[in-house]
Amino acid sequence: MSRELVLFAGTRPEAIKLAPIALAAEEFGFRARLVATGQHPEMVDQGLAPFGLVPDERIQLSRVDGTLSELFARLVPEADRVLAARRPAAVVVQGDTGTTLAGALAAFWQHIPVVHLEAGLRTGDLSSPFPEEANRQLVSRIAALHLAPTPAAAAALRAEGVPDEKIVVTGNTVVDAAQCVARLDLPPKNSAVAAAFSGPGPLVLVTMHRRESWRSGIGEVLSAVKQIAQEFPDVRFVLPSHPNPKVRQIVHRILGTCDAVTVTEPLDYPDLIWVLSRSALVVTDSGGIQEEAPTFGVPVLVARETTERREAVDTGWARLVGTDFERVVTAARAVLNGQEKGPAIGNPFGAGDAAERSMAAIRDCLAPSGPVLAWTGPGAA
Repeated sequence: MSRELVLFAGTRPEAIKLAPIALAAEEFGFRARLVATGQHPEMVDQGLAPFGLVPDERIQLSRVDGTLSELFARLVPEADRVLAARRPAAVVVQGDTGTTLAGALAAFWQHIPVVHLEAGLRTGDLSSPFPEEANRQLVSRIAALHLAPTPAAAAALRAEGVPDEKIVVTGNTVVDAAQCVARLDLPPKNSAVAAAFSGPGPLVLVTMHRRESWRSGIGEVLSAVKQIAQEFPDVRFVLPSHPNPKVRQIVHRILGTCDAVTVTEPLDYPDLIWVLSRSALVVTDSGGIQEEAPTFGVPVLVARETTERREAVDTGWARLVGTDFERVVTAARAVLNGQEKGPAIGNPFGAGDAAERSMAAIRDCLAPSGPVLAWTGPGAA
């Protein structure tokens, strides 16, 4: 049997969350082959670099209009080609991106077991986040092994009829990644970030990238940030800008004259962790930051109406504020005035050993006595 695992990564969050798996694979007798799918080419390299990793293979995608349908139409045949050539023991996909779904389908069609890392996250609303909620539900229908980050995620899978023997609770590998990078304690490469931290007041990290917020939500949140900056003149804000031109235009229009806000290019992961670990508050629509922030004791205002990471809300680390101006301002004001503090509880998303737990589950299920990954559909021997 092959001892190779193909790991598909198309975005920076995927790369960061797959990196601990790639590093742990050898200890469990496997070789991880990292395939960059071309969804966000430069960002995958950026996500892997802090861990001393580079893609083993790169898919070159020719994209014209940047639509989701174009991405999927071009990526599935390329993923199919990679798998036909490698015939790995299993394919590991992470999360809920276009790459996640395309890689899972290509593997399923070739009777290669699909391992879904970060399985079971749900909002129950197919429009939020869009299209991620649909992507991950579809992958759950064809995955052979579901690596759930929390007991709640595992319960969501069981509620959808996934058998217990196909679910393993592992924690989230982003906690492994964040702890690894934080231990390096590297000074920030981005001079603007270092300058923002040099001020006397607290630091607030702001990130907004969700597609469903592009029309009006980002504008509301950024206007709230501007208001908070006016009320708290000692507070400094760091906002890594999204590469999308429309988003950049909104950022410049609302915050272009706000000296308290440092707008940067997308930060590499060590710089992001450097800022996050030193922040008093985070305003974000990012799923990953909801998982990382509790490691550093940082409260989070989630600029969404729903979250698939209810554990952060239920334990008090995060509050859903949506993209409403007043809700964002009121919640941020409470934190910065010292009226609300983080809970006296650890990170609900894990302790930093998720990669080892995940690889142990993959090893056990691929063993001759492990039936979970055995293909029993058409074409089985």
